Amino acid sequence: MKFLSNSELEISKTVEIDYTDALKKIIEALKVEGFGILTEIDVKETFKNKLNADFERYKILGACNPPFAKQALDIDRAMGTLLPCNVYVRSLGSNKTIVSAVNPETMFSVIKTNRDKLDPIVKEIKERLTRAIQSI
Repeated sequence: MKFLSNSELEISKTVEIDYTDALKKIIEALKVEGFGILTEIDVKETFKNKLNADFERYKILGACNPPFAKQALDIDRAMGTLLPCNVYVRSLGSNKTIVSAVNPETMFSVIKTNRDKLDPIVKEIKERLTRAIQSI
């Protein structure tokens, strides 16, 4: 089994802004790149409610770009297991936050069929997610 490094797994940036501002900024940046947020998981709240455990402020956003999702699903319906693209925002304390997105090249590397059709879509998704993260 091959284990992935964080740099292979995610597109990430640590920013010197408050968690709440970083969350707002990444949602807006994703919107600019054509992504909507389908799901929001508040990890801190979930762990508190389900496990009575404390955790830092941490949200997982399920980001979807509908035209690219449709193209991928038209190529292979099993692509639904890899959608949406997850983005997380994690507080590191006052005015320091990590914003990170899944690396779609790594995520989609598990698909072995139709690579010639999927590769351009995956490349474009990675470019858009990278621009969104870097714009924060």
